[in-house]
Amino acid sequence: MPTDTTPSGQQSGKSGRKKGRKVRLLLIVLVLAIIGGVGYGAFWSVSTVRASFPQTKGSITLDGLAGPVDVKRDGHGIPQIYASSDEDLFMAQGYVQAQDRFYEMDVRRHMTAGRLSEMFGEGQVDNDEFLRTLGWHRIAEEEYEKTLSAETKKYLDAYAKGVNAYLAGKDGDEISVEYAALGFSNDYKPEAWTPVDSVAWLKAMAWDLRGNMQDEIDRALMTSRLGPKQIADLYPQYPYGRNGTIVQEGQYDELTETWSDGSGATQSADGSTQGTGGTGTGTGTGTAGTSTGSGALQTQLDGLYNVLEDLPEAVGVNGNGIGSNSWVVSGDHTITGKPLLANDPHLSAALPSVWYQMGLHCKAVSAKCQYDVSGYTFSGMPGVVIGHNADIAWGMTNSGVDVTDLYLEKLTGDGYQYGSKVLPFDTREETIEVAGGTSKRIVVRTTNNGPLLSDRNDELVQVGKKATVDQDAPDRGDGYGIALRWTALDPGTSMDAVFAMNKAKGWDDFRKAAALFDVPSQNLIYADTEGHIGYQLPGKIPTRGEGDGSLPAPGWDPRHRWTGYIDQDELPYEYDPERGYIVTANQAVVDKKYPYTLTSDWGYGTRAQRITSLIESKIKGGGKISTDDMRQMQMDNSSEIAKLLVPLLLKIDVGDQHVREAQKLLEGWDYTQDADSAAAAYFNAVWRNILKLAFGDKLPKELRVEGQCLSVEPVDTTGPADEDQKVRECGRRDADQAQPDGGDRWFEVVRRLVDDQDNAWWSTPKTRNLKAADTRDELFNRAMRDARWELTAKLGKDIDSWSWGRMHRLFLKNQTLGAEGPGFLQYMLNRGPWKLGGGEGTVNATGWNAAGGYEVVWVPSMRMVVNLGDLDKSKWINLTGASGHAYNAHYTDQTEKWVKGELLTWSFSDKAVDDSTSDTLLLKP
Repeated sequence: MPTDTTPSGQQSGKSGRKKGRKVRLLLIVLVLAIIGGVGYGAFWSVSTVRASFPQTKGSITLDGLAGPVDVKRDGHGIPQIYASSDEDLFMAQGYVQAQDRFYEMDVRRHMTAGRLSEMFGEGQVDNDEFLRTLGWHRIAEEEYEKTLSAETKKYLDAYAKGVNAYLAGKDGDEISVEYAALGFSNDYKPEAWTPVDSVAWLKAMAWDLRGNMQDEIDRALMTSRLGPKQIADLYPQYPYGRNGTIVQEGQYDELTETWSDGSGATQSADGSTQGTGGTGTGTGTGTAGTSTGSGALQTQLDGLYNVLEDLPEAVGVNGNGIGSNSWVVSGDHTITGKPLLANDPHLSAALPSVWYQMGLHCKAVSAKCQYDVSGYTFSGMPGVVIGHNADIAWGMTNSGVDVTDLYLEKLTGDGYQYGSKVLPFDTREETIEVAGGTSKRIVVRTTNNGPLLSDRNDELVQVGKKATVDQDAPDRGDGYGIALRWTALDPGTSMDAVFAMNKAKGWDDFRKAAALFDVPSQNLIYADTEGHIGYQLPGKIPTRGEGDGSLPAPGWDPRHRWTGYIDQDELPYEYDPERGYIVTANQAVVDKKYPYTLTSDWGYGTRAQRITSLIESKIKGGGKISTDDMRQMQMDNSSEIAKLLVPLLLKIDVGDQHVREAQKLLEGWDYTQDADSAAAAYFNAVWRNILKLAFGDKLPKELRVEGQCLSVEPVDTTGPADEDQKVRECGRRDADQAQPDGGDRWFEVVRRLVDDQDNAWWSTPKTRNLKAADTRDELFNRAMRDARWELTAKLGKDIDSWSWGRMHRLFLKNQTLGAEGPGFLQYMLNRGPWKLGGGEGTVNATGWNAAGGYEVVWVPSMRMVVNLGDLDKSKWINLTGASGHAYNAHYTDQTEKWVKGELLTWSFSDKAVDDSTSDTLLLKP
């Protein structure tokens, strides 16, 4: 999932594709300036801004309600809804979410349907083409019609009815100020909400959490400049001996009772496993596509990446290294004697936050009204995604299991080769309507591996016709294309899972609900009021013939097809482990004895190991863990890579007195990356320059930052090239998507190389002012020097004025017009900056991309701690606020507390909710 996670923020570096949108936005500026007379302030009148604010007091009559519904909002505008039937409850949820967030909902439903051009014009046509090719909305229609339960469809219908009750009779400027601005440039009017719009949102979420597709592309692109051993260095094995897995005492029902080799799995010398279900190995550097043509693959994947980087993201997942934290501690180790459960998903910063806090309560729980649940929801979708009910609590982190594969397809006429045959494409036509422009028709072609993504880029088509291939690939035919196999392109039941989880009463109900959660695959943690804790890996996870999914595969070879899916009963879980806690932070789910390959691209366990050490230090010290202890763990800023490197950096004899002055900042530093820390600022600058010198400058242009140019040896050079033989190559990626990004994979890369002083990675060529570096310490010395002068330029010569927060800043950008709209609109709609602590690989994961700079690109999008001993003593916070309306009191009223690490009281019981209620709205039939 770039930092700008919304459609208008996705055209960076593509000036031609931006042109139409920028012209249209310029017209908005001119019209607003004319109407405003003296400037933007005159246009944005109080009445215009407030016209879309929700009514939160009094009463409103809604057609379709069976009985009265109470909407009680606390001092932060967070609603708790009370109804007497399930249909009324979800209808009211739709109405209330539309009150606060409809513009956000509308943008995202246009994204999931590939209809952004209808709102924003021709600048979004390319995105719409790609989204239509994926077909999220089409698959959502199939789910609604064929796979979802009658009960779920009833709730989706009720939710849509509530949204439409809010829209009835309203003009755009009564819904959101963004519509007021858009209204000057086109005649767009919001249309009715449908149940399928809600289901399609889950497809977008699944796309953002799809697993290792980016690593699959990157590994293949690396082959243009790096050999297999070098690529293996950059994708090391998971450190099982140092960092634990999620499941340590668990089970998988059908295969075995505990972790043992009794399942029939075999283990190879390199630690990979071959299971009974026909899976491949998981070495992390496999050559799944050895029959694919290297030239075809390189050029196709580079073009595919250029398409992907512009694609809007639903929940804002961004790049490698991103993740989430969740952990649960049993009552044996808590002050309440009952479990505590924490969760903080890491997503790109968005305004408004992707999350919407809400309580859904039946006035009396019965067969007619089954829900009493509270937590974090997605605007546009009924139910609660993460939270608790009266009996259980649950959290989620991305499992990272590999549910996507790219296939290089050989094209021949109107078909594609499969085995010895040429099979016809499945085709469909799509028409893209364009605001202020001419509609465009496209043809989507699909192979037996999935849609042909390369059809969405004219350059890819031409390149595929000319690409070189290895000798064992088929004849060229009409070229090569890239197809996508992805579990979410089949109708599923994840929407059923949401409602089943919301009303689960215990562990058995929870696991049954998890079995319905087919995509995306998430790590689910669990706790209940009876004192039990648990973990379940759900999801539709493929088994493969040949290959492990780590590299694109040859689509023409039947041996590389998926062979099925891991049975739900064979997926790992853990229940009441003896150690008394479970930590999930995107690390490996299971050890090497598990007989199926889940992925070759786990997170490397840095955050998980730190959380584990914090829990164990409390337990071994004889203490009991409190809600506030869990909060403090979420805010832990300790840098694990600093602990490894600082002792080495301090041993280096630095000649330059100014660099020595900066080096001394690291003496006595406790490795904590607080916002006011000068040492953290300097260390992170050193770390960034180490990565650039050792690795970044050796990567192919397709992975480096756009505009950063280097003189490099031609790819086909057999030996060292003279200076006049070198070619100038410039990076092609957006700064927050480039490599090396500095995440915990790079922690592990450096950890494995750091004791090898003379490793070739530590070499870097001479420059005009500096001699070549041939050893680790020589390279570290240069990185310390470069960091000193980089910070001098950014923060000033006086190191006493340096601080990590001055570099590591969070900007919150409103959707669409706030991302790349006119400057005054950005000023009106956006908020920030805030100076943050934390960083990559820390529990307080305020991510930044080391290849591109220090600005915050992803964050803990919310934080919660559920107290199963007294649910009213649970705590929560959102990144922004409940409202999506600029200048509403609840637009960003939680952000400052979020920055400080504070949590709000989370009321659940009727009495607690009443005590915290500020406004009450009665919805009447």
